[in-house]
Amino acid sequence: MKKKIMLIDDNAIQLRTLKGILCDTYDVEMVTSGVKAIKLIKMHVPDLIFLDYDMPECDGKETLRQIREIKGAENVPVVFLTGVSSKDHIKAVLGLKPAGYLLKPASMEKIYETLEHILGK
Repeated sequence: MKKKIMLIDDNAIQLRTLKGILCDTYDVEMVTSGVKAIKLIKMHVPDLIFLDYDMPECDGKETLRQIREIKGAENVPVVFLTGVSSKDHIKAVLGLKPAGYLLKPASMEKIYETLEHILGK
């Protein structure tokens, strides 16, 4: 059975591009906001989440904070995949223990390397 990956990003092009690359190996779910993601995670917890930082309504930091409060999702690996490179933003999320922080545009090699490191082959 394929591992379930959730992509949370308000950029539909980014979502479709990543899904197209990952869908042969993983079961990929795309979500366009942190609010929608929280609702879905409460119903079924993914094996790993790629999360954008800069989103309207509920930014990546707040989304991750809420994920950590969901029973059964407290330890789901969350990797930020974002264009936000500010040291202050990165420091702000470190306390929430993300599994990684990749800057866009991340190479497919880096994304697969991250997935294999966290989930195994």
